[in-house]
Amino acid sequence: MTTARDIMTGGVECVGVRDTLVQAAQRMRDLGVGALPICGEDGRLKGMLTDRDIVVQCVADGIDPSTKTAGDLAHGKPVTIGADDSIEDTLHTMREHAIRRLPVIDGQELVGIVSQADVARNLPEDRVGELVEAISGAPSNDG
Repeated sequence: MTTARDIMTGGVECVGVRDTLVQAAQRMRDLGVGALPICGEDGRLKGMLTDRDIVVQCVADGIDPSTKTAGDLAHGKPVTIGADDSIEDTLHTMREHAIRRLPVIDGQELVGIVSQADVARNLPEDRVGELVEAISGAPSNDG
């Protein structure tokens, strides 16, 4: 059985809840990514932050991104998948919540992220197409 751990990208870096959005944007730039997990001082996942979140929930409202923190944008309980959960569960969760990046948890520890690109590299084309169509056709889940 293929699991989330089998297809995830490991070695994921977090942005801290107290890091400013400027610091988060700089880290995204330096890593060449469009999203980062938000982790608390306890190292536990608090949410996900995307470059779009920074633009829509801060810059577009005229808020200074050097004064707003990543933690300010961490709302609710983040959607995750267990490292040993099946790829079917992973795809179902991504479709159900219309998310392109799914944090992978082993116990309480963030161990990776499954992205659409990870799915595309590891599954047959028809399965990838189903996922992309489901996520792209879903209403926006942005705050």
